[in-house]
Amino acid sequence: MKAAILETRDVTTTQAKTKYMVELALMVAITLLMALTPLGYLKTPGLSVTLLTIPVAIAGMLLGPVGGAVCGTAFGLTSFVNGFTGTFAPLIPLNPVGFFTMTVIARLLEGLLTGFIFKAMRKNAATQKASFFVSSLACPLLNTLFFMSSLVIFFYNTDLIQNFVNMLGVTNPIAFVVAFVGVQGAIEAVICCIAATAVSTTLFTVFRKNR
Repeated sequence: MKAAILETRDVTTTQAKTKYMVELALMVAITLLMALTPLGYLKTPGLSVTLLTIPVAIAGMLLGPVGGAVCGTAFGLTSFVNGFTGTFAPLIPLNPVGFFTMTVIARLLEGLLTGFIFKAMRKNAATQKASFFVSSLACPLLNTLFFMSSLVIFFYNTDLIQNFVNMLGVTNPIAFVVAFVGVQGAIEAVICCIAATAVSTTLFTVFRKNR
């Protein structure tokens, strides 16, 4: 009898793990699809507004911190590769580790922390209703915070960034971040917050039932 119960539990656990891996693979595929097509970026004068924080936020909420970190890493790796032909390409030979941190590690942490924020808020009855909204907003804000912090820490004194500093007419790193991100960062946060909140709220019950 005990053996049968244990076997049933093992089967159930295996099925749950399999479903989780399928769901995670689906979210990674969506992240890569968006990254490799125009779906992932909104072109504006200046910086491109990334929409890839949307699947990362959804993964963090539906699949937990690990799922968020995996999708964040997928986002970061595509950003790293695209960086070789992007605006910041001249920075890569100056500090490859710093560039990898700025593009990949920053996105990994963004997904990881989004998952932890959502998980913590879901445990408290008073914050459950707001958990989707807050987590969806936190993801793009963390993306901007970690990316721009890394840019300033590793590359602020480089010729490329100083050219931007002079062009924007700012005198310190904080003013540079505000001026450089500006409207693009706000647009990114609003779009991600609305889209990720709507999608994650709808899929949350479905994903739970499947497990």
